[in-house]
Formats: sequence, C-alpha cells, structure tokens
Amino acid sequence: MELLIPVFRTLAPGDETASPTPGRNNDKTTAHEGYLHCGGHGAGHFVKMVHNAIEYSVMAAYGEGFAMLDKVHGSVDMEGPIEQLQIGTDVGEVAELWRRGSVIGSWLLDLAAESLQKDPNMEKFSPEVADSGEGRWAVRTAVDLGVPAHVFAAALFNRFSSREDTVYANKLQSALRYAFGGHTEKRE
Repeated sequence: MELLIPVFRTLAPGDETASPTPGRNNDKTTAHEGYLHCGGHGAGHFVKMVHNAIEYSVMAAYGEGFAMLDKVHGSVDMEGPIEQLQIGTDVGEVAELWRRGSVIGSWLLDLAAESLQKDPNMEKFSPEVADSGEGRWAVRTAVDLGVPAHVFAAALFNRFSSREDTVYANKLQSALRYAFGGHTEKRE
C-alpha cells in the first residue's frame, strides 16, 4: 500500500479541489486529498457502489425537475389549485440560477447547465439511460442488509423504464384504468 501512495496522490484531485470542511482535522486520513483506503478486501468497491447509487438518484432527481420545468415553459393549463401556470424563462436559465448558491448545487448541476447551454432541447441525446451495474448491486445489497433504499431503487428502475421495457406494463395499466373506470389515456 505504501508504495502506491505517490500514484494515488498524483491521480487524486487534491485538497485544493474543494474548500476545507469547517472544524475538520485533516491529519487522520487522505480523504481531503481525494483518495482514501476504505478498509479490507472489496471496501473501496463497496464505497464506489454506494457513490454510484447516489449518483443515479441525483441524476434522476435533476432529470425529473428539469422535465417539469420544460413542460411548463410558456403557459400550461393545469387541473387543481393552479389553473394556469406561466414560466417565462427556459430550463437552461433556471439551471444557471441554481448553480449560484442553491442548496442543490453540485458538479452534476454544473454539467446539466452546460449541457442545456449547448443543446437546450436535448436533441443530441437518447432518452434511453444505461446502467453499468453498480445501481443493481446497491439495490441488491440494500435488500440483503435490510436497509430501505427507496430512492436508489426508483432511480435504477427509472433507467429500466427509459429503455421502453415497461411499454407493455404501461399499456396494461391503461387498459385496467379503462376497464374499471372508463378512463381513457391520451395518445401522443
């Protein structure tokens, strides 16, 4: 392990990447430098798995939020307490606003703002979102540990549904709504 420290230190982003955490004593580990020995065999992989599950979840939350903003850009007639909603700015401007000191600011939000600047209508991107396996592993592990991971599971399943694997399930739900209550779905 000691032989690899110069390599890790060279590859790591360094402690200047983020401001110091107030009150933190940085002489206990190397976490403030951007790398960390997490424990025994597999511990680093486990920490990275949890990281990726959180990443899936944050990305899904940004996606849903920006989709809502995109849907109401301009004027939208709505049912319920808000009969008509008018938002006169585009999604990219909201992303830029939120980058400026919002509690939901992050590098992912920075990337979203940059992507929206380059391609406001997201025309260059597929609606299908792949998963690399860490999300599946995290959900299975949460089940094994008995740890509720609702958000991780929802983010993973959202990726599955982006691939249209659920088209049949959605059609069946529409059929059932029609069968029990005469509800008809609008076809786009």
